[in-house]
Amino acid sequence: MKNVTLNNGVEMPILGFGVFQIPEEETHAAVEAALATGYRHLDTAASYGNEEAVGAAIKASGINREELFITTKLWIQHAPIGNVYNDTKESFQNSLNRLGLDYLDLYLIHQPLGDYYSEWRAMQDLNREGLTRAIGVSNFHPDRLVDLIDHDEIVPAVNQIETHPFHQRASDQELMRERGMQIESWGPFAEGRNNLFTDPVLSAIADEQDKTVAQVVLRWLIQRDVVVIPKSVRPERMAQNLDVFDFTLTEEQMNQIATLDTGASLFFDHRDPAMVSWLGNRRYS
Repeated sequence: MKNVTLNNGVEMPILGFGVFQIPEEETHAAVEAALATGYRHLDTAASYGNEEAVGAAIKASGINREELFITTKLWIQHAPIGNVYNDTKESFQNSLNRLGLDYLDLYLIHQPLGDYYSEWRAMQDLNREGLTRAIGVSNFHPDRLVDLIDHDEIVPAVNQIETHPFHQRASDQELMRERGMQIESWGPFAEGRNNLFTDPVLSAIADEQDKTVAQVVLRWLIQRDVVVIPKSVRPERMAQNLDVFDFTLTEEQMNQIATLDTGASLFFDHRDPAMVSWLGNRRYS
């Protein structure tokens, strides 16, 4: 497994296993299967509602904690209901308890909404206390990212954003490189939108490499130094997704995939007022 080194020296596996949209009752089996297949990097979130199942699977696996890289995410904390700094620390502890862990490897602000400055100050302290080895953000566009960096002490280690062949985020990645941050992809397969799995360009490259389209997409991201967390509940697909380190895409193939970029989200825009309102009014305990 290839690792990337974050801006504080922490090593993070470039390929992990995500559990977004896996029902809680299926998560335990899926994570156990992923760990048995060889994954050591797991990504969840408080808002996914399956942290307990992830934690139970980790415990059942018997794998040493030091071998694992565990990420979860903080949902929007709502002032003036409470003190956002304190609520952030409480939310962190609740996630830690559900996971059954003593510390996290990476804790992310899930959405660039609400009083995320107070959230970040709390997360900086959690990092200093050794309760999370690294801290970062998710879904931050460059303007908000730069504003957060310029007005706080710790530069986020990671920004997890929608990244796939149809929305490639090259300029975002370049900014992150300049600022010492690691880009991480969610939705690497675009949930199959735009007929990704039958796309002629991707399919032709898959045939040339004797690999699946999914493997080509993951390899493309890895060659761009993008951390990626594909999801599957099928063990054979988990194994396929992990089997992407024995081939290399050519420069021509990388350039062919580059032509697929539309420059727009296939899901939602965090700068859209209606989406901001919808996300900001969702509550998770």
